[in-house]
Amino acid sequence: MSAKPQVCIVGGGMITRVQLLPSVYQLQREGLLGDIHICALDTPPLKELQEDAALRNAFPSQDFTPHPDPAKVAADEKFPDIYKDVFAAAGPGSIAVIAVPDQLHYPILKEAVEQGLHVCIVKPLVQKHAQAEEIAALALEQGVVVGVEYHKRFDYRNLMARKAYRDGKLGEFRLAQAQMIEPYYYRDSNFQNWCTCQNSDMFTYVGCHYVDLIAFVTGLKPVAVSVYGIKDKYPNGREGFLWTDGRVIWENGACLSVADAIGYPDGAAGGNAQGLAMWAQGDNDATLLVHSDQYRGVKASYNSAGDEPGDTIYAEPNPDYFQMIAQGGEGLVPIGYGHRSAEYIIRACCEAAAIPDLAERQQLIKRFDDEGIMATPANSSYNELVVEAARMSILNSGREVQIDYDQNTVGFREYE
Repeated sequence: MSAKPQVCIVGGGMITRVQLLPSVYQLQREGLLGDIHICALDTPPLKELQEDAALRNAFPSQDFTPHPDPAKVAADEKFPDIYKDVFAAAGPGSIAVIAVPDQLHYPILKEAVEQGLHVCIVKPLVQKHAQAEEIAALALEQGVVVGVEYHKRFDYRNLMARKAYRDGKLGEFRLAQAQMIEPYYYRDSNFQNWCTCQNSDMFTYVGCHYVDLIAFVTGLKPVAVSVYGIKDKYPNGREGFLWTDGRVIWENGACLSVADAIGYPDGAAGGNAQGLAMWAQGDNDATLLVHSDQYRGVKASYNSAGDEPGDTIYAEPNPDYFQMIAQGGEGLVPIGYGHRSAEYIIRACCEAAAIPDLAERQQLIKRFDDEGIMATPANSSYNELVVEAARMSILNSGREVQIDYDQNTVGFREYE
């Protein structure tokens, strides 16, 4: 391994292409990272990444090593455990960036930590609280950083809200409504192969952003969850909970409701519909916080629609989540809270990788846990309890499930 940490990305799907790989490329360009390796189940997504025109335009002098290699392996061959060899070859102190379907997180994450790799992983961390606790203990023992990429934490709006709430300016949280409705064309993507009823649902997949966000802003813990899901069929015939409505009760009695779906019209101007409204009790009046995140104040009408799914002639692009812009020098530069989130976690991993002493790395990990800006297994495992509760609820027609923090378990609410 070179003096700079090697990066091993697991997963060649959409989030790698549009957010994570550009961020990793940029940090490599800045001299922070060494070689980049990407592994996937098979070669087609890796070939698409190699040939992606937007990535080549933004990073013309950079590339990655694919595992398996599209030039050497047939497109229909499968390599479900190839990440193990890539991790082993990289060695301790390298960085794993894990971007795979929810139900695959745990075995890949555990392998990375056991082999001494620092980790940036897409949300949710895992699907079971016990797994989160196991990873937290193992990561501390190994002295490796694990950061969960809840990128909304790095939207300046939310960092402002966190400070205002914790300064007492917003009173006590009482009610909130949130939504994240993803584009309809997601149904034609790899979602139809993994985001099925038995594996996940839209509340678990994207509603978790707002559960984490309320906890991030207020410091409160969720104590009960109810999720109603509507089954719908993907083009390949598989069923998923593609329309969901969730209700989360918090330890102070406050309530968050979240609507999630793969149901935003492809012909609509924005990339999706998302936002949060919070109402709270102030000293002498109610208080209010509204983030209309689907509307970012930018409107454009182009000569023609682009080539990507969902591209429209009239558009309202989001300049805040992730964009590639020219700022002088070669290629393009990623900006937005999607980049800041990945950058923060990877820089934290690099900081740890530069410390040879185990005890010092462990102190650094505890500092990240205590600061609470980056989600870690130790400071955000309430999210895994919510995932457990949500899955129990949605598979039982929306029955309310309570969270017991004394036992770290979930169970149906008992009515008298």
